[in-house]
Amino acid sequence: MRRTHYPPAVRLDHRGLCDEPPGMPPWGFLSQVTSLERTTRMHSIPSRPSVQDEIGPRLPGAIYANVDGRFEVLALITNPTDAAQLLRRAAARWALIVRDTLRPDGDPFAVGSVWTTSDYLVRPARTEYVSAA
Repeated sequence: MRRTHYPPAVRLDHRGLCDEPPGMPPWGFLSQVTSLERTTRMHSIPSRPSVQDEIGPRLPGAIYANVDGRFEVLALITNPTDAAQLLRRAAARWALIVRDTLRPDGDPFAVGSVWTTSDYLVRPARTEYVSAA
């Protein structure tokens, strides 16, 4: 059953869809809309997270875990050209080379997934150099 009666505050666009957010004055009556309301209606582009935010604490030597397994970070690649080539993507800002520590035959592979709340650090990266002798 098609609805034929709409409240008077609702305007429909050429497709028959409501183009007004509920509880907001119509777009055509901008003289009644404050500048604050106009700015809240505009869609803002979220800022891009920094590379450091995306990598998180995953520096070489660190071990982290998530639902996919437990991984040791072997290398961090921050050159975008090299990272894109390793990840087989058109573009990438960084890449990690990791090894799954839960698999005895775990070969190193590249990942480009960002650090999320489901990831957790098992062992932090080594920041000190140990003498070989």
